[in-house]
Amino acid sequence: MNDTHMTQPIKLLAICGSTRQSSSNHHLIKAITELGAGKFTVQLLDSLTAIPHFNPDLDMDAGSAPEAVQHFRAQLAAADAVLICTPEYAIGVPGTLKNAIDWTVSSMHFSQKPVALITAGTSGHKAHQSLLGTLLIIESKIAEDAQLVISSVRTKVNGEGVITDADTETQVRKLIDTLAAVVREKETTLLPAPSLF
Repeated sequence: MNDTHMTQPIKLLAICGSTRQSSSNHHLIKAITELGAGKFTVQLLDSLTAIPHFNPDLDMDAGSAPEAVQHFRAQLAAADAVLICTPEYAIGVPGTLKNAIDWTVSSMHFSQKPVALITAGTSGHKAHQSLLGTLLIIESKIAEDAQLVISSVRTKVNGEGVITDADTETQVRKLIDTLAAVVREKETTLLPAPSLF
């Protein structure tokens, strides 16, 4: 990484796993945007619901993927890092989010990409472990302190995008600093890929 890139704000693509416009995870992304001001310039992915059902038959040749998929991949390629904030649905990963990630497996757009993952909902632990495993197996660069579960999120982040719980704010600030360290290639311990067996 060159010196100029080391001093420029990090281009962060934020992906919300909730399709609700006024979800707690959207509020959380707003909070992180403000807490990370100066470190990150944040672009919110706006096309998650436009991405069609994953079908490898539509992606056989270069440039043949649906337009919404190509747009998503281009945003990933342009980003220095990715932030995923997602709820847990029925102890699983929201289908729209998993579908989008499936479109990147063959194109390897998450490979060696610094990623921070937050699962924020009523509980979140089951979905978090599932999605964390997916991201690691497709070679995302995730540090231990760049992944976080925020249970009972509605009691910790308000509708104005302010984190109201002190412990949660401390954890989120650590996540921001850790993700920046991964991007800047500072010494950071990364999580290993899960075993397939």
